[in-house]
Amino acid sequence: MSIVVAQGTSEHSERLARFSERVSFRPAEGQADREAVYQLRYQAYRRQNLLNDDIERRLFDERYDNAPNGCSVMMFIDGDLASTVRVHIGSEPEAILPSLTVFSDVIMPHLQAGELLVDPTRLAADLAMSRRFPELPYFAMRPAWMAAQYFNADYVLATTVEVHAAFYRRTFGYQLWCGPRSYPTVTVKIVCMAAGFAAGRAAVEARYPIFRLADAECERLFGALARLRLPAGTRVRTAPAPLAPSRLAAV
Repeated sequence: MSIVVAQGTSEHSERLARFSERVSFRPAEGQADREAVYQLRYQAYRRQNLLNDDIERRLFDERYDNAPNGCSVMMFIDGDLASTVRVHIGSEPEAILPSLTVFSDVIMPHLQAGELLVDPTRLAADLAMSRRFPELPYFAMRPAWMAAQYFNADYVLATTVEVHAAFYRRTFGYQLWCGPRSYPTVTVKIVCMAAGFAAGRAAVEARYPIFRLADAECERLFGALARLRLPAGTRVRTAPAPLAPSRLAAV
């Protein structure tokens, strides 16, 4: 991937843009890909003491990893697997979204209103790469932003440990939807946050040009999901209005 930054962009954004040349994404499609994803999740969650003791070697959620409205995305740095995130799309009360497990009272009214939600979960990163590359967290969340653009989402969710909430708020303008609650399979409490995509898109893309996305890039990750797997009734993307150049150049 290659990112062009506007004159006057911050040094941090320019560093992210340069780093983007080393980053690539693809959906986890074959069994080998999926096993690599499950093992990376397990290793990342286990080293942070986030997993219950009864989970061994791989972190696989049958209901969600096999759901027709979701897919796992792999991120590579210099060709090596660096992180993964699972992305679900839903716009109806029957949608299979992992975050509904704990926060249904908060999320369900939006689905009942026909709003389209992107639900990224099971975000995990390789330990050595996360220590070596401070840019990694920004790129790890990029697939969720791609899905939001491709499907013209209303909100992008985040169910995360409270200590990470500041990053989501600072980077994407997330707002807290619900305070800490217990979450299945993990040992810590999780908060539910959401970012309004249409309202926050211009500011995010101006501050971090790596989140300005080409439709072709989004199509490579989510085109098959849109064409083949989403259940009937799911609202599929309608192209959002382009952002004005003056807004893209703002800092």
